[in-house]
Amino acid sequence: MTATTPKDPWDLPDVSHLVVGVLGGTGDQGRGLAYRLARAGQPVVIGSRAADRAATAAEEIGHGVRGLDNAACARESDVVIVAVPWDGHRATLESLRTELAGKLVVDCVNPLGFDKQGAYALVPDEGSAAQQAAALLPDSRVTAAFHHLSAVLLQDPAVEKIDTDVMVLGEKRADCEIVQALAGRIPGMRGIFAGRLRNAHQVESLVANLISTNRRYKAHAGLRVTDV
Repeated sequence: MTATTPKDPWDLPDVSHLVVGVLGGTGDQGRGLAYRLARAGQPVVIGSRAADRAATAAEEIGHGVRGLDNAACARESDVVIVAVPWDGHRATLESLRTELAGKLVVDCVNPLGFDKQGAYALVPDEGSAAQQAAALLPDSRVTAAFHHLSAVLLQDPAVEKIDTDVMVLGEKRADCEIVQALAGRIPGMRGIFAGRLRNAHQVESLVANLISTNRRYKAHAGLRVTDV
């Protein structure tokens, strides 16, 4: 028998043609992701509850970004990034279950609380925001990624490269590879496979640590995975 050659984990698909929608695209994180992907040549649509608000933000972002209401954004996209605030996560996804059916959904929401001691992780009943998304969207392909990115760096046009890795989690390797490839479209970034959705909680929770690091050192820290 001829041995099968293992697939090169860095042999990722061409995703340049995929339309990426960003729900919550008028917020800092969503706007920053939309800007970086569009600047890299990706077709991007941003969504908001109000279409006029999305259109205004899209015009400000430039680079061909279009702004629509959330439902239209979901319908017109191949890949949909969920970048809404945690307190609106469930309601947003419940309202878009039909529009997101069959879509590759990338959840980057971090369930966090804040008190006088700083940020701390919340634990959703489902285990993580990504697992909540998977439970709410049974007809979608849910992944998790883009949690540890500085919105300040994402939105700063003077920053040419964002030197960080993006941890990608999901149930299907092919879906994760699409998200990894999207991350790699942004100069300086790599998408790194980091396991199944059951491991999403600690990835989301790590943002609380990064917030503490950034406040202590007046920085915009990201992550690098070594030896891969």
